[in-house]
Amino acid sequence: MVEKDKKQERTVIHLELNGEHHYFGSIASIYDYFSPKDIGVVYGTLRNYGLSSEHPYQNAKCVIRKGILHQKPGKRGRKQK
Repeated sequence: MVEKDKKQERTVIHLELNGEHHYFGSIASIYDYFSPKDIGVVYGTLRNYGLSSEHPYQNAKCVIRKGILHQKPGKRGRKQK
């Protein structure tokens, strides 16, 4: 019996600020690099906003989108039978 690889879906947060694009693994990680003053929104507001690919956050300073990171399924670290 062949078992299909269970692929975990990974999200990516895309921040567009001053014409530059930055990518993060979570909303919280944005604030390790930028202050709320830099991007014009505090963490709690952004977390409660309901960020999704269809519902990006936008203000006068930035655009923040949530998307899916597409990856090729790998076989590294798996034992062959």
